[in-house]
Amino acid sequence: MSDMSNDSAAISAPNRPSVLSLAIKEKAALFAAYMPFLKNGGIFVPTNKTYRIGEEIYLILTLLDDPAKYPIAGKVAWITPAGAGNNKSQGIGVHFPSDETGNRIRLRIEEALGTAIRSSRATHTI
Repeated sequence: MSDMSNDSAAISAPNRPSVLSLAIKEKAALFAAYMPFLKNGGIFVPTNKTYRIGEEIYLILTLLDDPAKYPIAGKVAWITPAGAGNNKSQGIGVHFPSDETGNRIRLRIEEALGTAIRSSRATHTI
């Protein structure tokens, strides 16, 4: 009897998070995509791909005229399926992590939005 009989089944490649890229060029688009109601903040990403709540996502975010690209390791916290009511775009809400990266991007977005963050205009999510 070999010790290697079940080892190959126990060694499996870990699931890698999906990588998405999102460039938001206008303040109105940032307002529509930002999800301030999530504990650490989040962003709506239009996509036709199917995801599950809690699934890990690696997002590369570009904001307005900022040349920096913000890498974010977040999780799916919102799903708008195809054919959703009120002409909502299909996509996912990515919840920012509770680390320095998540805090930095949340503060950067809230700074860019300023007082508009309290507007009652419709967004991609609520």
